[in-house]
Amino acid sequence: MTLAEAQKQVDTWIQTVGVRYFSELTNMAMLTEEVGEVARIIARRYGEQSEKESDKQKDLGDEMADVLFVLICLANQTGVNLTEALEKNMQKKSIRDAERHHNNPKLK
Repeated sequence: MTLAEAQKQVDTWIQTVGVRYFSELTNMAMLTEEVGEVARIIARRYGEQSEKESDKQKDLGDEMADVLFVLICLANQTGVNLTEALEKNMQKKSIRDAERHHNNPKLK
């Protein structure tokens, strides 16, 4: 699935199942909440915190998909074409960071 297809699929779902988009502010709060759920799994599964028994069954991919879904909602609401935005962002990073990471002694 392309980003454009994902944006269309989310929009169709919102219009048919979800009734309407939540406000941008509500979706921003929801995005923050979903990112927090990803952070909790990462901190406990891959970081120094111990993982609670109740967290061991949590699906990291599903939580990341929740983040992506809300991000796509926000993109749709604000008129952002994620394909174009990502292409532009990758070009910016490629120019800006062309030598930066190769010259970073911390990455050697």
